Amino acid sequence: MKAVVSVIGRDSVGIIAKVSAGCAECGANILDISQTVLNQYFTMIMIVDIRNLTIPFDGFVDRMAALGRNDGLDIHVMHEDIFNSMHRI
Repeated sequence: MKAVVSVIGRDSVGIIAKVSAGCAECGANILDISQTVLNQYFTMIMIVDIRNLTIPFDGFVDRMAALGRNDGLDIHVMHEDIFNSMHRI
């Protein structure tokens, strides 16, 4: 099982490290990552493997959102099934 993690906020040093550490603490493995800075805004999308989460999925969603709030970032986690359903015609 996979999830899509999106991160948006003002650019600063260490964002990728913080988000990666948050994923690792919960047992999520990063499979793919794309990031860029647009003007002064950092944007990142990650695909993570959630089969080995050490906490329930909703706990992972909440923990990542809280991590973002602490650093002025919007971090959103969506299960791949929901993501795929939303983008199916």
